[in-house]
Amino acid sequence: MKFLLSFFTFLFLFPFYSFAKEGKSKYDVYIWKGVESMKGERVLMQVFVPENANGTCAIICPGGSYHHLGVFTEGYTSARWFNEQGATACVLWYRVAKNNYHYPSQMQDIQRAIQIMRTDAKKYKVNPEKVGLVGYSAGGHLVAWAAEAGDEWNELEKIGIKSSVSLRPDFSVPVYPVVSMQDDIGHKWSRKSLLGKKPNQEEKDRFSLELHASSAMPPIYLVACEDDPVVLFENSKRFSQALEEAKCDFVFASYPWGGHGFGMKNGAFMKTFKWNQGLKEFLCSHGFLSY
Repeated sequence: MKFLLSFFTFLFLFPFYSFAKEGKSKYDVYIWKGVESMKGERVLMQVFVPENANGTCAIICPGGSYHHLGVFTEGYTSARWFNEQGATACVLWYRVAKNNYHYPSQMQDIQRAIQIMRTDAKKYKVNPEKVGLVGYSAGGHLVAWAAEAGDEWNELEKIGIKSSVSLRPDFSVPVYPVVSMQDDIGHKWSRKSLLGKKPNQEEKDRFSLELHASSAMPPIYLVACEDDPVVLFENSKRFSQALEEAKCDFVFASYPWGGHGFGMKNGAFMKTFKWNQGLKEFLCSHGFLSY
């Protein structure tokens, strides 16, 4: 038992140790601390600040079907890459169905994370006008949803929080995202985790992102693979079409193979396509990173 406890402690602390070795500052931010209406909620955002921070912030939302979180594969690998580019990186442990959380918990968490990074921008070496989102799978749905929601769909106001800063992200990067909640292509596990067992058609429509794209959205970098066996490629295809029709500023980086869940780990897909280099070019072209 002692060995198991030590092992899991190592797994949890290893990212902190390795990031610290590289000269980065790290913070554990419990995003609901001090908020009376959210008393008892312990949602962690791990913030990693590079030594020579350039002002850009990426809030990273791992996937997991809105049921659990793939923090190690998608969260920490992405945080390390963004730090290498000079950006502050935040890994958000947003609430999920495994712990009996459904809508609106996830949107509350991501909007609160945006609010904190803008309000406390100086502490984390962030330019409040360069706060973006990166999400994988269900986390991809969350970051694209937040981009669509902007300041119009404000879940913080409903729990008594008035924000002096915008909740609209400055960029959004959905990777192999869940997009639709419709019966034909929707990822049913994610839908169940977010909305419950029997959402009605109005709810399915409300949370289907392909139905709500608008020109008010920030720049979007959408990534998906045609052979994705988990979230059908049609999700991203329809979202891309909706973004184009809405005249959004976006790139759809599609690949013939790669499947699902590759994150930013250095596997076969990354070695072949180096998908994050396309992302870097996109972020550089918008002034968030430098070559």
